[in-house]
Amino acid sequence: LCKADGRLQFISNLPEVNVDRAGIKRRTYKHSVYGVLDENQKMHYCVLEYATPLQSLYAMSQDESAAFSRQDRLEQAKLFCRTLEEILEKSKECSGCYQLIVYDDSGENDKHFLSKEILRHLKQQDQEEYSMCGKEEVGIGTQKGIPVEDTELLISGWDQPLSLRSDCH
Repeated sequence: LCKADGRLQFISNLPEVNVDRAGIKRRTYKHSVYGVLDENQKMHYCVLEYATPLQSLYAMSQDESAAFSRQDRLEQAKLFCRTLEEILEKSKECSGCYQLIVYDDSGENDKHFLSKEILRHLKQQDQEEYSMCGKEEVGIGTQKGIPVEDTELLISGWDQPLSLRSDCH
């Protein structure tokens, strides 16, 4: 990732995670923290992971003997991204704890396209209100431990804000 964009800087690895997956006992996963510099040289931190199967698809489309066209690669990449999102959403450990950033850089000449795209998603995420990793955690997506689904939206006709707590009315 750092080679693709000079504004991406590897910071460190998170602790390894061992999971029994696809017939492999205690498969090790490593996730990396990166810093992303914005135009003002302010560093923003996030965990980034490049989907390596997409690199294999790209390599196949570059090899004439593979008979795998650019259009084939794009179709398979779209299918991969849709399937990955379905798998992640069905996983109780992953659902709501990630953001896939799908982009097409084929027409981009900007050497900082990737960092700008990541920053755009981070900014959008900061501006939205939503919970990450579990709706049952107190303080995250809940009010006093009550799941979001069990709360009501109350709209006031007053000019000044009113408490949404039902015991204050």
